[in-house]
Order: sequence, then C-alpha cells, then structure tokens
Amino acid sequence: MKLSDVRLDIVKTPRLVKVIAFALISITTIFLFNHFSDSFSYPSLLSSETLQTNVSAVSPSPPSRPRLKISPPPLPPTVVRTGIIDENGAMSDTFEIGVFDPDTIDEIKTGNSSSGDGSEVPFRVEKFSVCDKRKTDHIPCLDNEEEIKKLNGTDRGENFERHCPKERLGCLVPKPDGYKKPIPWPQSRDKIWFNNVPHTRLVEDKGGQNWIRREKDKFVFPGGGTQFIHGADQYLDQISQMIPGITFGERTRVALDIGCGVASFGAFLMQRNTTTLSVAPKDVHENQIQFALERGVPAMVAVFATRRLLYPSQAFEMIHCSRCRINWTRDDGILLLEANRMLRAGGYFVWAAQPVYKHEDNLQEQWKEMVDLTNRICWELIKKEGYIAVWRKPLNNSCYNNREAGAKPPLCRPDDNPDDVWYVDMKPCITRLPENGYGANVSTWPARLHDPPERLQSIQMDAYISRKEIMKAESRFWFEVVESYVRVFRWKEFKFRNVLDMKAGFGGFAAALNDLGIDCWVMNVVPVSGFNTLPVIYDRGLVGTMHDWCEPFDTYPRTYDLIHAAFLLSNEKKRCNITNIMVEMDRMLRPGGKVYIRDSLSLMDQLQQIATAIGWRAGIHDTGEGPHASVRILICDKGGI
Repeated sequence: MKLSDVRLDIVKTPRLVKVIAFALISITTIFLFNHFSDSFSYPSLLSSETLQTNVSAVSPSPPSRPRLKISPPPLPPTVVRTGIIDENGAMSDTFEIGVFDPDTIDEIKTGNSSSGDGSEVPFRVEKFSVCDKRKTDHIPCLDNEEEIKKLNGTDRGENFERHCPKERLGCLVPKPDGYKKPIPWPQSRDKIWFNNVPHTRLVEDKGGQNWIRREKDKFVFPGGGTQFIHGADQYLDQISQMIPGITFGERTRVALDIGCGVASFGAFLMQRNTTTLSVAPKDVHENQIQFALERGVPAMVAVFATRRLLYPSQAFEMIHCSRCRINWTRDDGILLLEANRMLRAGGYFVWAAQPVYKHEDNLQEQWKEMVDLTNRICWELIKKEGYIAVWRKPLNNSCYNNREAGAKPPLCRPDDNPDDVWYVDMKPCITRLPENGYGANVSTWPARLHDPPERLQSIQMDAYISRKEIMKAESRFWFEVVESYVRVFRWKEFKFRNVLDMKAGFGGFAAALNDLGIDCWVMNVVPVSGFNTLPVIYDRGLVGTMHDWCEPFDTYPRTYDLIHAAFLLSNEKKRCNITNIMVEMDRMLRPGGKVYIRDSLSLMDQLQQIATAIGWRAGIHDTGEGPHASVRILICDKGGI
C-alpha cells in the first residue's frame, strides 16, 4: 500500500471528522456569544443564554460573562407636602411650598432668569421714590375714586367697601411733616402728637361730646363718647352692673366695637383684660380709626354694607354699638344677621342709641322694629336701662327649630360656610350654630389662650396627627423663637405696641408675646391661600382677620411698630408680586418700626435687596438651628425718625 493511500484513509476516519466538527462548533459559539453580548440590550441576552445552554453538553463552559451595569429604575416623584409636619409626623418649618417663577415678578430680574444668550442676570431692583404728599394717609383699596365712580349706587354703603386698583402703589407713602416717634403705651391712650395725625375735623364735630380736644402740640382723649360723655370707665361699670354674667376679662375676652369713634370704649376695656377690635368706615369722620391706631388700640377700617366683615363666625363675646349710625332693621335685618353671625353663642349685643330711651314717635317705631327683629332671631332682651339695651344670643339651635314654618328670616342653608368671608356677600338668613356646641364651649381667659378649642377639629387642614398636638407644638415653637428675640434683640426696649403677624397660623406668635409680657396687641392675619384657622385664633382670645396679600390691607399708613412674616413670601411668590407685598409692608410700618421675615435661605438675598431699595436697613441672621439650616431671618429697620 502506498503512503498516500494511508494518509487519505486517516483523513476519512470518523474520529478526525468529530474532532474537526467539535472545533468548528466551539469557535462559532465563542464568536456568537461575544458578538451578542456587546451588541444587544439586556432582554436580547436571553437568546444568547439559551444558545450557550444548548451547546454546553458538548463543549467546555465558556468564560463567565461580565456583569452588566443596569441603571436602577427611577425613584417615584416626590410628594409635595403642605402643612407644618414632616413625613414622620414631627413639627417642621422647612416644608416645600413651591418653586420660584420669575414671570410673577414685574420690577425685578432674578438669578433664575437669563439674558437671552443663556447667561444669568443678577438680581436687581431700583430704589423706590417717595409718593406725592397727597398719599400721606392713602389706603389703596378704600381710596380708589375711579372705581367708586363706576358704582351703580351707594345707598347701602358700597362706596366704603374694598375696590382695589389694578395697578399697585409703586412708591413709598410719605409721613406727615413734623412726624415724631409715637408716644408709648399706656400714655398714648390719653394723648398723641398732633403732627402724627394732623386732622381737626373730629375736634370740630365731637369736641363737645368729650371725645377729643387739642392742647398745643398734642391731641388729648378725655375718654368720653357720644353716649358716655362722662367717660368710658363709668359706662363700663354700668354695663357690668346690668349684666353680672358678662365678667370682662374672663368670660368676655374679645369684643367688637362698631362705629367706634376714637376707640375710647376699647381703650378702657383693655385695662379689664378684654381685647376690643374697634371698627368704623373711612367716612366723613375718616380719621377715627387712624386716631385709634395712633393711641395703640386694636382697630381696623371696616363697614356694615353689602359684604361680610372679614371675621369668622362666633368671634366675639360682646358686640357693642353706641350711636353707630347703622339701621339694623333695613333689608329684612341683614345687617343685624351679620352681627349675629359674628356673635358667639351666649354672647351679648349692647345697643346704646336714641330709640332705646327717647319717646318721639319715629324713634319708638324704630324700637318696636328692633324688638320684633331680635325676637324673630331668638335673641333675649336681658336688660333695658337708661339709654342701654342688652340682648343675649341663644346657646344652641332649639329656639330656631321651634319657630313656626315659614318664619322670617329663614335659617341659612346647611351647606353655607359661615367662616367663608373673603368677598362674600352678606346673607339674609340666620347662621346655624354647630350641633356639637363648637364655639360655645371655650374656656375662660387666660386658660383659653393655651387650651386647644374644640372648634379646632372643624378646621379643614392637612393633618396626620392630633390637631391639638399640632397647636401645642406651634405654641412651643414660637415661644422659644420669641423668647430668643426678646433676649438677643432686646425687644422689651423697643416698646412695641401695634404688631402685625402676616401669616398667623394658630396664633402661636401672638400667644408667645403675651406669655413673655410684651405689652402689645397683635393683628393675626390668616391668608386666603392657606387653611382658615381664624376661628381658632378667636377661640384662643386673640383677634385677627382674613386677607389676600396679593392686595393691599385695610389699614392706614404708619399703623404697626412691628411686622412679622414667617414663611409668607416663599408661599405667596407663585401668586403675588413679592416686591408689591414688601412695599405694602412699608406703607403699614411706622417710621422707626421693625420687620422680621423668617423664610427660606434661597429667597433671602432677593428680599434683602428689595428691603434696601425701599430704604430699610436690612441684615440676614441665622436661626437657632445654626448656619447650615435652610432658613434665615431678615431683620429690617425702617428708620426715618
């Protein structure tokens, strides 16, 4: 046999064929594995793994596949929380409230904006000019003559209600010539500087009624009124004797004085531990509220006309009207029904007026109409003595439910919210009292300041733990904060009297001022953009109002010694122009007054620059949480004295 034939036979043997086939399959498998592993996404690897499994029975295992770096699934979107507690149910003052929207700012350019080429434009705001001298006593929403002229009629006092201008005040309201630092309380109860409120109309009209007189460079307030010419103290003694259960300073803590004049009634009630909110319209005696505020008495411009007053239901233990020039029986008694809405269950309505004691036919007819109306709304005439008549509101709905079918005025619909007051018309119906007794069962003063009221349960709010615990925690928080302000910034030396809290919550800031012995009163404002906690503020024995800070406030220039704003501007910047808000703060702030803004660190530089443009001396300070906290305090001094 030839050698070549032998070699050919070897090549044709089955063993060699198997070896060659095995080698080819192995090479092909490795190539395919590497190719698919580099080119395909994760789901495609399933086919490669299947292929590898199929060939593993006839080949050695290939090298282990490298671990792929697979990105984790995206986190769920963060839930934006609103409220004063964090995800663990603990108190928090650093919750998320929204992102900055530069489109809402007209006058300023922020660091979040760009210049068109993509670069950031630094924040800047031009220095504000001073308004014309005619704006010295300007209240924007009450002095809008252009809108008032468009009214179809003013028979019901529509011209004294809010009519806000479309354009906000772009200048700083000037002080009167010769303005001086206000006389401190309690001396201011009896005298103020003439140059601070240089208006003599009330002296000319009411000087003979012991309201007010001028003595050289001061106005002097003898303490009298049209119906209490011998003084408010004697008048209050008479009311106490007529109604022993009124117990000023205990059961009667919060009162409303309608058509207050220069607020001597409220001024003298304060020494009996009763806070009286004095209200009157800006009418022919347009400066009466301005006199009250300069004296250091709680007061606000307000009118009984067509809209609800900006106070909650069951706010006042006593409502007082002494010659307040209101026709309570007009339009089926709608104005008295509004007073009834605000009067606390079991509270007193005190009326001192000519129909009570004079016998002229027309006045006696007015008295009969008043008695008829009060009977139909279930008020009980407690006492009529001299020129004073006192009625008491029922404690529950039993009298209302026992009236004859079709009795007038009717009960309000069950779905009517008596605490809904912002631009809400008065309603010619009797406000129902809560069946559970909320509002009627408040503690006596001073315990009620810290006893969580039962009406707290009716507040619509985002709460995950006991509302009572939330209120107590808020009070503890503000007590610690205000105590540090008093100690570090020496608040007692400033003799603050009129204080504004622009975002009051449950009133913890005001309660802390009371507990720490600061002799002041606080206007607690509840913004319409948040939860309506105003009923709780009144149940605690404090006063306040509802307001939308996108609009001007109903008070005179130079009202407040101290303005406090905690987490307000970061909350409102999506809705309002924060520059306008700060210019409005300047209008309300007295020369020499102070502003404390506690808010997000990210907003502080902007606020400081606005404050500087207004002319305030402004500095940013750390909070008690230290320099790494997300919150800062902007402290501003208006100066000007």
